Amino acid sequence: MGLLTGILTFPLAPLRTTLWAAEQVLNAAEAEYYDPAPVRQALVELERALLDGRIDEDEYDRREDELLDRLDEITTRRRAPRP
Repeated sequence: MGLLTGILTFPLAPLRTTLWAAEQVLNAAEAEYYDPAPVRQALVELERALLDGRIDEDEYDRREDELLDRLDEITTRRRAPRP
């Protein structure tokens, strides 16, 4: 970037910084949302709740299906090519 370009685009610096920060927040949120570890932990806790008698089979099946669907979504997202 030349001196003249730098001077002319200087007023846009706050906008570029804001966009960069928003992109970093988005990347961090996506990394957290698509992390399979909490879903796997939830499956372990769900099974423990079933074995301890805190939930019944129907509740277990319903919640397990939701968590397994979430794991499928995460797996699909991780396998998809990034643009």
